[in-house]
Amino acid sequence: QVQLVESGGGLVQAGGSLRLSCIASGRSSAGAMGWFRQAPGKEREFVAAIDQSGGTTYYADSMRGRFTISRDSAKNTVYLQMTSLKPDDTAVYYCAARRWAFGRTKTTDYDYWGQGTQVTVSS
Repeated sequence: QVQLVESGGGLVQAGGSLRLSCIASGRSSAGAMGWFRQAPGKEREFVAAIDQSGGTTYYADSMRGRFTISRDSAKNTVYLQMTSLKPDDTAVYYCAARRWAFGRTKTTDYDYWGQGTQVTVSS
């Protein structure tokens, strides 16, 4: 089992930046990790993912160039640096982990989930 705890969400003005963190703990090691988000009334959507090695990253097209995912294996932590935030980025952001090494973009590919952290971008 892997437990995930997100932090770093909050209220920010449009054009601003936030960095989300997700710490993984438990008896098992996390493989690939990812970030998803869910806005009110919408389905959960893929944001970014990173392989277990940290060598390969994946991004949703709308986030590419604005968001950066990274991981610090020594700290069992994955980060999501978000810049040029827009009101449409407002959502609950969830950290997810897979048992397997390679990142994927579907929610069904992930085995473990955090509780989420709220990001609100004001106009």
